[in-house]
Amino acid sequence: MSRARRAARTRAAGLFDESVAEFFMRLAIREAEKGLGRTSPNPAVGAVLVKGGRVVAHGHHARAGAPHAEVVALARAGARARGADLYTTLEPCDHWGKTPPCSLAILQAGVRRVFVGSRDPNPVVDGRGIARLRRGGAEVRADVLRGECDRLNRPWFHFITAGRPFVTLKIATTLDGRIATAAGDSRWVTGPEARAAVHRLRDRADAVLVGAGTARADDPRLTARVPGGRDPVRVVLDTRLRLPRTLKLFRQRSAVPTLVAHGLARPPRLPRGVEPVRCRLRGGRVDLADLLGKLAERGVTHLLVEGGAQVATAFLEAGLVDQVACFVAPRVLGGGLSWSRGPGPRRMAGALRLDEVEISRLGDDVLVQGQVRRITRPAAGARRRRPR
Repeated sequence: MSRARRAARTRAAGLFDESVAEFFMRLAIREAEKGLGRTSPNPAVGAVLVKGGRVVAHGHHARAGAPHAEVVALARAGARARGADLYTTLEPCDHWGKTPPCSLAILQAGVRRVFVGSRDPNPVVDGRGIARLRRGGAEVRADVLRGECDRLNRPWFHFITAGRPFVTLKIATTLDGRIATAAGDSRWVTGPEARAAVHRLRDRADAVLVGAGTARADDPRLTARVPGGRDPVRVVLDTRLRLPRTLKLFRQRSAVPTLVAHGLARPPRLPRGVEPVRCRLRGGRVDLADLLGKLAERGVTHLLVEGGAQVATAFLEAGLVDQVACFVAPRVLGGGLSWSRGPGPRRMAGALRLDEVEISRLGDDVLVQGQVRRITRPAAGARRRRPR
């Protein structure tokens, strides 16, 4: 029996087929992925409307302020939404913002059943969307493929609960842990496939950060050279604003700004498209926690940290790294610059551990990704709301 026929039969009998629900939720996840990196400070959400075992409409949240995924799908379905099943990767919102509540739109459209992936941890939602749907007479099945839906919006969940951007630390290293030769040459540690993967990481992050040393030595553009992609906000640490204005970061024209984190009371005038961000100082350098708070205020939910060694060490020592993406090349320098400069723990038991480790081959290189094992505590005064 085909999946469509089985879905129609179980629906007619008022039954719940878990495998059918997971199939359509995966379609909703694919829809949500279209919005990754484009919806901040909102989450990426996908929705699919199903009737008679067939998809009648789908939609995703394209950008902040635009209609939510559920509303997009309902508009495309029109009258076909009545009596249909709705699959959505995140609990529908239940409050007024730039757009009306999705829960009301769903009920008004006559949707019979709603399948929800992730529950929304934002206090302005947090179960209210599901409760309204049930009060309105819709049947709700929650936690369908919740793990996969939660991973989809991991940075956004962190942003909401911790009050700061989710931080991914990206490293490109040789087998012996070197990121450059003793002379400072780092082009290129990894091959073209790995570098293309880095551009995809940038495409899905809201901002990318480097230190003044990397900006001066490599003169990077920090753009996402991905077909159909978009560039992240560029952030450079320059405590005394001493970087030359001739750097590509300061000269290139882009739809997104370059932010320069500094600690001066009266910063000099910067080139057009370059914005100073004054931060507190800690140990004579930009206080990274303060910077993350200011980036959160700008709607940055996911920050990609690309280096260099001093910056990577500073983020690690401050306990501000949430995910590590380490690209390892099959090369051995036998010397050169290491990517970590801190003293580190005295015993192996104190080493930083990663969970949910994923390993993938990229040409001759290997990418090791994992989540930092740590209990994250909400930041004091964190704004826990869902922008619309």
